Amino acid sequence: MQCVQALPLWCDNSSVINHHMFKGYKGGNKRRRSNEFLAGYDFLDTNKRRLHVYVWYNSSFSRDNGHHSMTVLRVARLVNMASAAYLNHFRGQNVEMRLEYLKEMPKAAVPMRLDLTTLLDALFFTWTVQLLLPVMLTYLVYDKERRLRLMMKMHGLKDAPYWLISYAYFLSLSTAYMMFFMISGSVIGLDIFRLNSYSIQSLFYFICINLQIVLAFLLSSFFSSVRIATVIGYIYVFGSSLLGEALLKIFIEDATFPRMWLVAIELIPGFSLYRGIYELSEYAAAGRNMGKPGMRWADLNDPVNGMKDVMILMSIEGIILLLVAFLLGHRPAWQPLFVFGFLSTNHSSPSEKPNKLKRGSRRVHVDMTKPDVFLERKVVKRLLKDMDMSNLIICHNLKKVYPGKNGNPDKHAVRGLSLALRKGQCFGMLGPNGAGKTSFINMMIGLVKPTYGTAYIHGMDLRTDMKEIYANIGVCPQHDLLWETLTGREHLMFYGRMKNLTGAALTQAVEQSLKNVNLFHSGFGDKSVSKYSGGMKRRLSVAIALIGNPKVVYMDEPSTGLDSRSRNDLWRIIKQAKKDCTIFLTTHSMEEAEELCDRIGIFINGNFHCIGTPKELKARYGGTRILTITTSPEHEEAVEQLVSWLSPRYTRIYSVLGTQKFALPQQEVGLGCVFGAVEAARRAFPVLGWGVADATLEEVFVRVAKEACAFDVLS
Repeated sequence: MQCVQALPLWCDNSSVINHHMFKGYKGGNKRRRSNEFLAGYDFLDTNKRRLHVYVWYNSSFSRDNGHHSMTVLRVARLVNMASAAYLNHFRGQNVEMRLEYLKEMPKAAVPMRLDLTTLLDALFFTWTVQLLLPVMLTYLVYDKERRLRLMMKMHGLKDAPYWLISYAYFLSLSTAYMMFFMISGSVIGLDIFRLNSYSIQSLFYFICINLQIVLAFLLSSFFSSVRIATVIGYIYVFGSSLLGEALLKIFIEDATFPRMWLVAIELIPGFSLYRGIYELSEYAAAGRNMGKPGMRWADLNDPVNGMKDVMILMSIEGIILLLVAFLLGHRPAWQPLFVFGFLSTNHSSPSEKPNKLKRGSRRVHVDMTKPDVFLERKVVKRLLKDMDMSNLIICHNLKKVYPGKNGNPDKHAVRGLSLALRKGQCFGMLGPNGAGKTSFINMMIGLVKPTYGTAYIHGMDLRTDMKEIYANIGVCPQHDLLWETLTGREHLMFYGRMKNLTGAALTQAVEQSLKNVNLFHSGFGDKSVSKYSGGMKRRLSVAIALIGNPKVVYMDEPSTGLDSRSRNDLWRIIKQAKKDCTIFLTTHSMEEAEELCDRIGIFINGNFHCIGTPKELKARYGGTRILTITTSPEHEEAVEQLVSWLSPRYTRIYSVLGTQKFALPQQEVGLGCVFGAVEAARRAFPVLGWGVADATLEEVFVRVAKEACAFDVLS
C-alpha cells in the first residue's frame, strides 16, 4: 500500500475497510466533519506476473437520475492509481501508466427530469406554508376594526367561545390547505413529499399550522387597522423566509456554530418552520441521490437532524404564546401591557376605600336628589322589598367607579342610579357626552361589572345570571356594526342562534324580522350589506336587536344619520316593537325622545337630575313662552319695549340682525296678550315675521344641565 499515492491506513480485513468508508458519509459522519475516505485497496495475491486488486469506493451516488451520471464517481481514476502503483513498485520509479482523460461509454439518451424540489429549495416551501398567516390576522383585526367583536359581546358571545370558534375555523382551513399542498406535491412527484415519511410530514405541518394560528391571535392584539396588519403580516412571511435562506441556512450547515444559539434563533416561528422544511429537503435530496427513502422516524435521533428539536420547540412555544395572546387580548385598552395594571402602585381601587366612596355618594344623593328621582328610588326599594319582579328592569343603587392612575382620583361614572321600568315602556336617557350613559349601558349588557349595586332584568340578577340575561336582551349600537360581505338574512341567522333559536323557529323569526323592517320584499334580505343604503343598514341593526323577542332592548341613538323618511320608518318600527318589550333609548335628538319615549331621565355627571314624561318635564322646568319677532334692525329697541310691557321679567335669549327671541313667564303672559301686543306693533312699524311657542324639551334639557353645572361649581 505504500506505493499508492495517498495517505495509507492499514486494515485487517474488508469489513474494516467498509467501516472506514462509511464513516466519512451520511449516517457514519454524525458531526459532518471532512474526513471521508476516497477509496480502499486490497491487492490480494498480486505479484510480478499478476495484478489482482479489489477497489472499494462510495457507490451511493451511482444512481443515474438525469442529473448525475456514473462518471462523476471517477472509478476509472481509482483503478488507474492502483495500476500506476503496481508498475512503479515492480518496474521501477520511472515506469507508470498515465490516465490522459475520462470518457463515458456511449449510451442511449436519457431525458432530463426537472426536480422542482432542488429548484425551489426550502425558501419557496416556507413562503407557501406561511401564506395563511396574513389571512387569519386580517380576519381577526377586521372584527376589531369594525367593532364586530364588541357587537358579538353585546349579544352574549364571550371571549372563550369566540376564540374556540375562530381557532377551529382556522385549524380546519389550514388543515385543508396543507392536505392539498402535500397531495399536490406528491402527485407532481416532488421528492420532498414523495420520499419523506408522510407521518412525519403530517405531524410537523400540524404543529406548524397550530403555532401559526396562535401567532395570528398574538399579533392581532397589537393592530387595530386591517391595512397595517395585512402589510406587516406579509412582510413577516417573506422577510422571515428570506432571512432563513440567507442566514439560518449558513448557521445550520456550519458544524462549529453553537447549538444553543441555533435553538434560540429558531424561537422565531418563521425560522423554526424554515429549519424543519430544510431538514425535509436535505433528506429528500440524499434519498434521491442514493436511491433510498428520505426521512424516517429513526432518522429523528440523528445528532445533526434538527427536526425533533424543532417540533418540540414549536409545540412548547405554541402553548406559551397562546396564553400570552389570551392575556394581551384581555388587557384594558388604556394599558400598553396587561401586566401594568397589576404592577402599578400609583392608583387606588374603589374596593379599598368603601367608606370614602359611600360618604361621597351620600352627599351627592342628599344634595342633588330631586323629588321625582327620590320617588323613583322609593319605588325601587318597595319593589325589591315586595319581591315584585313584574317590572322588567329594576336598577338598584348602581355605581361604577374607575380607579385612578398615577395619583389621579377615581372616576365616578355612575353614582347610585335607581330606576324601575315596566313592559311596554320606552325610557329615554338624555345627557351630555361624558355623563356616564355609556358606562350604565355597558353594565346593563354585561360588558363591565358594577362597582356597587345591581340590576334585575325579568327577575334575573345582573351579577350572577348574565348568561340567561343575554337570551332576553337586544342591543342596537349607535353605529351599524355589520359584515359588509354577509347578507341581511345571514346576519339575522347568526344573531338568532345566539338567542337560542334553531331550526324552523329560527327561519320563521328571520323571515318575520325582515318583513318588520321592510327588507323582505325585492330580495333585499339576500343582498350583501355592502349594497345597502344607510337607512337599510340602520333598519337591519334594529332587526338584529329585536330578533328572538327580547324582553329588553337597548338602543343608542337609533336614528343617527338618517333622512326624515328613513327616520320616520324607523320610529314606526320602534313604536310597534315596544308593545312586547321594554326599550331603553339614549339620544341627543329631543324630537326623537319626545316622539318615542314614555318617560325621560336627564342624566348628568353620573346621576339622574329629573325623571318624568315629556309633558311633565316641560311643565315643571319650562314655565315660559318663547316669543320670536323679526323686524328691521332699527326697530329692535321698540320691540324690546313692547316685550317689557308684556312682562318686566322677560329674558332676551338672542338678537341677530333684527331677529329677537324672548322668554316670557307663562303664568304672567297669556296667548291673547301676545297676539294683541303683536297687532299693536304691526300698526307702529313693519313686522316681518313672528311666532310664539311653549318651552321645548331641548330648553328643559339646557336648563337642567345649567343647574347641574352650577351645583358642581358650588360644591
